Amino acid sequence: MDSHHNVFMQQALREAEKALREGEFPVGCVIVFDREIVATGARQGSQEANEMDHAEILALRALIQNHRDIDPAAVTVYSTLEPCLMCFAAMIISGIRHIVYGYEDAMGGGTDLNLASLPQLYKEMDIEIVPFVLRKPSLALFKQFFANPANTYLQDTMLAEYTLDQPI
Repeated sequence: MDSHHNVFMQQALREAEKALREGEFPVGCVIVFDREIVATGARQGSQEANEMDHAEILALRALIQNHRDIDPAAVTVYSTLEPCLMCFAAMIISGIRHIVYGYEDAMGGGTDLNLASLPQLYKEMDIEIVPFVLRKPSLALFKQFFANPANTYLQDTMLAEYTLDQPI
């Protein structure tokens, strides 16, 4: 495994820790180009049931707004949680081909989507997905979130139960 994956996932974890301190679902994301972080994002709006401002979407918006000169196929996205279907689709439609994540989203992860079964636009996309980079510290943040009764987002779901049952 690329040793740089750990370095950049640590940065995604810092974004997730910021979100957790604000009572948000602890998803953090960084986008890396040429071994430099060019965009970041942390989950927003989870307690208000806002399903648009996921960490990956915010980081992708920052990349598009601030770095139009960077080829999305040349970046790597690092996220503390496996991207959901919305985030995964937004990334691949935007041209991103490299995704690294820490903790699996057993309830809503989208990276297992069989692109070959989809229409022509997606069929031949070659997406590299590297799972479980710094899984334990990512899991620890989600366990902390779900163990706090003040956090209502996704409580009493399969993901909360799965997460709380995972050993660290």
